[in-house]
Amino acid sequence: MTGQRRLLLVGTLALVVPLGACAEGSSEHHGEEPAVLEPVGGDDGLLRIRLTENAAARLAIETAPIESASGGMSSVPYGAIFYGTDGETWVYISPEPLVFMREPVVVDRIEDGVALLTNGPPEGTAVATVGVAELFGTEIGMGGAAH
Repeated sequence: MTGQRRLLLVGTLALVVPLGACAEGSSEHHGEEPAVLEPVGGDDGLLRIRLTENAAARLAIETAPIESASGGMSSVPYGAIFYGTDGETWVYISPEPLVFMREPVVVDRIEDGVALLTNGPPEGTAVATVGVAELFGTEIGMGGAAH
């Protein structure tokens, strides 16, 4: 059952959480936590997520750089965009391998699977494009790598 996933509904937000995350014999059960959450600083309560290589592989995390787009905008694959329950939008930047932090963005529009941003991290910044919901679940303690 390691590869199965369960859809959890949290308000209007859907999270996909791997069921096999706590499988017996995984390295996380031998003293190494799959994810470490660290405060970023400030009063916003944001956390830095440090994943083990095994957790990142289990969550199938993929990243891509923010790219330049016409009209002074930047672009990311639409899969990088995460919508909060109040309509806020953000991406998970990856400032270093296996580290992810939530960063707000302003989406102008979506075209052909690409989100065009009027505000957000600088071009070239790596963002998670696959496994974004699982990162959010990890951050808020709903499963993902931390379970």
